[in-house]
Amino acid sequence: MTNRIKHNMDVIGADGVHVGTVDHVEGNRIKLRKSDSFGSHEGHHHFIEMGFVAGVEGDKVRLSANADVAVTLEEESSGRPVKLG
Repeated sequence: MTNRIKHNMDVIGADGVHVGTVDHVEGNRIKLRKSDSFGSHEGHHHFIEMGFVAGVEGDKVRLSANADVAVTLEEESSGRPVKLG
């Protein structure tokens, strides 16, 4: 499935709500564009583990969790959780 995920695809929760936009796949994680990921922090990207991807549908990457939960799964480049708020 990793090879089907491309630059600029929308990342959406299981509920269809936008979570971010793919920058590219890096290892076993999707790197989100830093300008378009929930809770973005200036100057760096957030990541989503491939294990949370439920499928690729057209130009969308659908996650297995609703958007409000999916954003809590985002990681920093180090693998640590993103601190929201």
